[in-house]
Amino acid sequence: MSSDSQEYWKANIRLVIGCLVVWFIVSYGCGILLAPALNNIHILGGYPLGFWFAQQGSIYSFVILVFFYAWRMNQLDRKFGVQED
Repeated sequence: MSSDSQEYWKANIRLVIGCLVVWFIVSYGCGILLAPALNNIHILGGYPLGFWFAQQGSIYSFVILVFFYAWRMNQLDRKFGVQED
């Protein structure tokens, strides 16, 4: 493997790990572990924030992560010259 190829895959794996960490924090952390503390905060409609994260917030976060990953991978592809036209 060339040096550029190794750097590309290092950046790719770093991005995947970063997205997985955010996914874990939002889904498991905010939706389960921190839910009792977050339930003291109420959002629009009077819903507790912990409940919102468990029911809706994690889904919104996942969708945002998908778009972020696609955007960032397009940047990495252009940087390393492997983009699809």
